[in-house]
Amino acid sequence: MTSLFPRGAIRPSSIASTPRQLAIIATHTQPTHRGTAVATPVDDNIQTSRRFSVLNRPPPLYPGHIPLTRLERVSLALGSGILSLRNPYRADLIAACGEALSVPYFIYRLRDAMLSHPVGRRILRDRPKITSTSLSLPHLRSLPPNSLGRTYVNWLDREHVSPDTRLPVRFIDDEECAYVMQRYRESHDFYHSLTGLPTVREGEVALKAFEFANTLLPMTGFACLSVFTMKKQERKRFWEIYGPWAVRNGVNAEEVINVYWEEEMATNVDVLRKRLGIETPPDMRDIRKRERDQRRKEKGEREKMGMGV
Repeated sequence: MTSLFPRGAIRPSSIASTPRQLAIIATHTQPTHRGTAVATPVDDNIQTSRRFSVLNRPPPLYPGHIPLTRLERVSLALGSGILSLRNPYRADLIAACGEALSVPYFIYRLRDAMLSHPVGRRILRDRPKITSTSLSLPHLRSLPPNSLGRTYVNWLDREHVSPDTRLPVRFIDDEECAYVMQRYRESHDFYHSLTGLPTVREGEVALKAFEFANTLLPMTGFACLSVFTMKKQERKRFWEIYGPWAVRNGVNAEEVINVYWEEEMATNVDVLRKRLGIETPPDMRDIRKRERDQRRKEKGEREKMGMGV
């Protein structure tokens, strides 16, 4: 008898064993970013939640969840997206835009990519959180210099950021998919430390381009529009250096959502990059520093010429 499930597909029985208990499972095959077909579950709570109105809002499906109508979701995506382009340092706007744009397809595709990967399935089962407490930053500072943990904490110190600043997911109905978005959000600084890209606008745009090519989350692609708000020299670097690097590495690399970061802290960071297929781009901070020094030197020479020295 011919099986209804293609080779490599996740069967309903395996999906139902995940932490989220499904009321109804509709199995249909759906291609992932890497070409593996998986069965996509449908929760009847999610289906019925789309028939409510602002006057008849259903209860939240998990702590902090805010159910939205389709009109509210579209309005949230447009409003937060436009405002975040004007002020890219508003993390709340970027988070809201990312959640609103990720459904109905993209966050499910990312969840299915985790379900089709053995490590991804373990992450979904364990649901670890990335915080300064769970990672024990003092311990990471004691690891060998070229380990992932030491590289990560050195990047946090250099950029003056903390893993405790990631906002909780609120606008994704499916509770398991909400965790997938939270995991992506909390992993963002690991992507920075792997690539060495700084938190300046130019670095964030380059990293978002990498994330878009790797995860296909629409918000990451939308954020790349910020390239048009950057200075001329920064735009030139993006089109000539960092944009091509981001697309090439994002497409060719393994799906980074499936990295169990907590288990890789002692791993040599160069070994991990090679395993994932990620090349380090040219040091952006070093390039920016050289250009600043060159501008100061040229300015000083012009001032000397103006004074007739």
